[in-house]
Amino acid sequence: MAEKKAVLMQGNEACVQGAIRAGMRFYGGYPITPSSEVAEQSSILLPQVGGKFIQMEDEIASIASVIGASLAGKKAMTASSGPGISLKQELVGYAAMAEVPIVIVYIMRMGPSTGLPTSPAAGDVMQAKWGSHGDHSIIAVCPTSVKEMYELTIKAFNLAEQYRTPVYLITDEVIAHMREGVEISDDYEIIDRVHPTEAPSADYLPYKCVGDAEVPPMAAYGEGYHFHVTGLSHGESGFPTNSPAVNDALVRRFVGKVENHADEICFNDTYFTEDAEQLFVAYGSCARTSLYVVKQLRAAGVKAGLFVPKVLWPFPANALKAVVTDKVKNVFVPEMNLGQYALEVERVLGGKCPVSKISKVSGELFKTEELYEQAMEVIGK
Repeated sequence: MAEKKAVLMQGNEACVQGAIRAGMRFYGGYPITPSSEVAEQSSILLPQVGGKFIQMEDEIASIASVIGASLAGKKAMTASSGPGISLKQELVGYAAMAEVPIVIVYIMRMGPSTGLPTSPAAGDVMQAKWGSHGDHSIIAVCPTSVKEMYELTIKAFNLAEQYRTPVYLITDEVIAHMREGVEISDDYEIIDRVHPTEAPSADYLPYKCVGDAEVPPMAAYGEGYHFHVTGLSHGESGFPTNSPAVNDALVRRFVGKVENHADEICFNDTYFTEDAEQLFVAYGSCARTSLYVVKQLRAAGVKAGLFVPKVLWPFPANALKAVVTDKVKNVFVPEMNLGQYALEVERVLGGKCPVSKISKVSGELFKTEELYEQAMEVIGK
């Protein structure tokens, strides 16, 4: 049995420790509240394991350096918040097109613009999915606790390596800055990218999938393989092409490698859903408040339950539909925005039952009494 040790840890600190456990050996970043501790801890811990930390001149250069490190064979990560993530978006699309595995820590704060830099919010949920341009698919894991900051950072690296794609670890300022006692074990699965089995040669095709695989093996620069990487549409050779057929196949493949495996990628927690008539769907710090409210409702005789997606994108459609049985009369989606994720919940449920958006955009956490009272108004008790 793996040995466990309990430590008091901040969310951003747990993220870095999880990243190093996953094999991160390069961090390129630029400080921005409320993600700066990720950079600070990386600068301290990476040299201890033979890794490299570099503070770049801005957010664009930060993600560019991370893409370069990944192409050279290293697991690499960057971190930022609202305005910084906006600057990174062009290169998020580049990483999606070039199929470069990277992890982007996204600590949400109140916006738009500079907004309230030290206050929690969840107004960037849709930016994580649609922030970059063009058809692409994104994976975004979402921790709700300090322990999950550790565990889901490992998961983010695993998914990035497995699917050769950029992956967000996205959560709000509260989860990033809170401190909790965390038990960490050593038995986490670590997934590394698949390397080509063929020897380097002039005929090497860097984007050729093997058999029925949707993800091509990935060589690293410096290993003897000569290959071209571009943000332009390309064929198996990696060189640009204007072929409509090649471009159609390329886009469908790199979107499909995520969307076709959504059920394998997504996972969630459920509480009291077996007999639930009133269902909360919540993520980040809202999930913690919602669980407390669900217990209060249960004590008041209301059959309430909670669905917590740990992967926001791709959307866990099948898992949610499985929980929203014919017994469910109302679905509540509390968010620190004006209803972004609730739109996806409505779309997926397709009118099966009413979906109530419970929004807060004051830069404050939900109070339990707020959620309780708003739910009771809808329930009619």
